[in-house]
Amino acid sequence: MKKKLLIFYSFLCLTILNIKAQDFHLSMYDAGPLFLNPALTGVVDANLRVHAQYRNQWQAVAFKPYNTALISLDASKGKWGFGGQIINMRAGVGNYNVLQGLFSASYAVPLDKYKRNNLSFGIQAGATQKRVEAGLYTFDNQYNTSNGGFFDKSIASGETYSRQSFVTEQVNAGFMYFNSKQQARLNPFFGYSVFNLTMPKETYYGYNNRLPMRHYAHAGLRINVTELFYVLPKVLIMMQKNAMEQLYSVDMGYFFKEQEFYALAGLNYRAQDAAVIYVGARKDNYILKVGYDANVSSLKEASKYRGAFEISFTYMAKKSNKQTVRHCPRL
Repeated sequence: MKKKLLIFYSFLCLTILNIKAQDFHLSMYDAGPLFLNPALTGVVDANLRVHAQYRNQWQAVAFKPYNTALISLDASKGKWGFGGQIINMRAGVGNYNVLQGLFSASYAVPLDKYKRNNLSFGIQAGATQKRVEAGLYTFDNQYNTSNGGFFDKSIASGETYSRQSFVTEQVNAGFMYFNSKQQARLNPFFGYSVFNLTMPKETYYGYNNRLPMRHYAHAGLRINVTELFYVLPKVLIMMQKNAMEQLYSVDMGYFFKEQEFYALAGLNYRAQDAAVIYVGARKDNYILKVGYDANVSSLKEASKYRGAFEISFTYMAKKSNKQTVRHCPRL
């Protein structure tokens, strides 16, 4: 029991440190395209896309688990794409909360007359509010050793917060190459996006603390094995100051002709952290995916391999004039 508590305490310490260096993330990262890369704004085989996603993490070990929820909407008009996204992220006993609203725009450039190879460039801008309820935290100098030991909130913490809430600007950008030929055996794609371009100042203590830029590099290759079955190996590398995550994935889809829907499944591995599995379906204009992270890090003894639950839902309003469709990357 003591060993489990020590592991969990170490995890909490690392979590506090990581809040300074790394933003929240999603395992089904490309289910929400605007979250992955602004260049994907409006790049969809529809005239409108609405997406919602929710993630609950560390329910097994945390008194108050991490929760991430987002909703986005985007549409295309000619070579342009426009959209918006709202994200809310909350973690920990002190109700650390991040609320972010972003507007996105993209511009797609076909590289050949058949529009099979394409480049898309995108930018996002908006605002982020971060807040915390400092009174809910306890600190080492509030620990009372009498009666077996306990934290006494009547003792002054010694911490001086200049504020418990602040708002900063948020600016992101990215580009993406994709092959969208519908009859091709192979459809490659790769992209790069960078977040926190202005490195906004964020602090509860009045310090000159800057949020580091976060970099995403992502790539994949859709392999159309048959007309009904595809396999899609892909990789995502995320870097932010001294923190780095690597996510290796294989997606699969099989089309059932009689029922006219795609059965979807995927396996992901986040290096030294989690093994992820998801299942889903695509029917007409709707896509539903449900995933689960199995924790395989050094915390697994305390977590019993339990990590995170994630669900995503996408609705696409189809275009009436197919000649104006901007084929999306064959993800």
